[in-house]
Amino acid sequence: MFTRHFPHWPPGQPKTIELPRTSVYNNLEARVREHPERAAIDYYGSRLTYAQLKREVDAMAGFLQQRCGVARGDRVLLYMQNSPQFIIGYYAILRADAVVVPANPMNRTEELRHYADDSDAAVALAGQDVYPQLEPLRLKHVVVATYSDYLGADGGLPVPDFVRAPRREFSSWMQALDAGLQPGAHRAQPEDLAVMPYTSGTTGKPKGCMHTHGSLQATTVPYLYWRGVLDHSVVLSALPMFHVTGMQAGMNAPLHLGATLVVLSRWDRDCAAMQIERAKITNWSAITTMMVDFLSNPKLGDYDLSSLRQLGGGGAAMPEAVARKLEEVIGLPFVEGYGLSETMAPTHINPPHRPKRQCAGIPFFNTDARVVGIDDAAELQPDEVGEIIVHGPQVFQGYWKQPQASADAFVEHDGKRFFRTGDLGYYDHEGYFFITDRLKRMINCSGFKVWPAEVEAMLYAHPAIQEACVIGAQDPYRGETVKAIVVLKSGAKDIEPKDIIDWAREKMAAFKVPRFVDFVESLPKTATGKILWRELQERENRK
Repeated sequence: MFTRHFPHWPPGQPKTIELPRTSVYNNLEARVREHPERAAIDYYGSRLTYAQLKREVDAMAGFLQQRCGVARGDRVLLYMQNSPQFIIGYYAILRADAVVVPANPMNRTEELRHYADDSDAAVALAGQDVYPQLEPLRLKHVVVATYSDYLGADGGLPVPDFVRAPRREFSSWMQALDAGLQPGAHRAQPEDLAVMPYTSGTTGKPKGCMHTHGSLQATTVPYLYWRGVLDHSVVLSALPMFHVTGMQAGMNAPLHLGATLVVLSRWDRDCAAMQIERAKITNWSAITTMMVDFLSNPKLGDYDLSSLRQLGGGGAAMPEAVARKLEEVIGLPFVEGYGLSETMAPTHINPPHRPKRQCAGIPFFNTDARVVGIDDAAELQPDEVGEIIVHGPQVFQGYWKQPQASADAFVEHDGKRFFRTGDLGYYDHEGYFFITDRLKRMINCSGFKVWPAEVEAMLYAHPAIQEACVIGAQDPYRGETVKAIVVLKSGAKDIEPKDIIDWAREKMAAFKVPRFVDFVESLPKTATGKILWRELQERENRK
């Protein structure tokens, strides 16, 4: 049997944790019994108690079942910014025994069309700010939320304009709640699908990652215990909740522990600092670009940040200089972790008492991680670079409607089924894992994964583009950004790079839009006509 000694396991923590055989909604139900009047959500100073949260979750679940026809196992699109309504909608879908399909609020109509068509979602919960992008899909039912319905008196915080916006004529969220419909018996089991985040791949089209209540619970229940979270924790929920890291670190894990979520609908460094001081925030999970922006605030010294007890996150390695400055300014180490949409956030986290910088950490509770050879899949030893594979209860079931892609994502190793992360790395003699490269073709923009094939497929829709190849370019702020190498059609000589960029902004999420466009006469190709993207990437890397 495989064993590995981790000399720096978090003190007092067991090596494995018994996971509950319940649905994620049951977590909320349990906290309401214990702390009904505790604040669950703090939204720019307005509070919603656990009891109020559950009442609204149940009412929305009843509406989904009785008025929208949502049945057990149906997929429901959740398309809105971080907000009380996102949390209510998420748990209402689970309470209705259905499956949450979270969508990035930056996605445009055609991107949403793929989500809806592929998942067979006929119902959506959407914010009124993004509803115009969803409207052309003509789904069977859409419940539209107005964020300002959950704002109280002006507390002096910088609230985004789209959050302050008054209710429009098509907003229907409050009517759904006012209907007062109660849901049927909650029947979801640990093996039932709960959430289906979409992730892209080298074939271009995003694929739905099938997560059950069981795989969701596998990182919901133990996540904050690892980080040493205490009762009455106050968590800054600034990471987008449609993404698995924000979903788990900023919503599901804190709610499981009865914490208070201080929710930001959009990142704002001044608002974050004001909230830390005002709400006495204790825990904050972020990505590197957030921390860089936060530390660059010339007014940072004006705020009292002394309530913070834990800083952590992932998405991209934290640069040494930034980590060092964080410790100088805030007095806390940044505890990095590593995970994917397919693993519902962490497979690895650094031990909070002994983190290493630019390091993924050690395998999380109940998780077995190995490094195997790229060519022969043989087990590698410390400091040998290969593909990282993981086995654990948080690993997804496979890709929705993609049997071949699902089969390719797993490998049998040492008698167990391991997920192939597609990331290259190694572990040291203390069991800490380090990510060195990516086996898959992917661009990492501030923690958002951009798959070149998907962007290329969209660029080919431009009437002036004959061929396109998308690569990653270094960016001092985002780590990487998107660059397009384009061959124009004959007769399209009046087109400028800015024209391509402006067009792309109308067609795709902002983080996917090429920031740089180079025009070339031709693209390098193999004898069979395949574009040599790696050659172009290597040229860019040498600049």
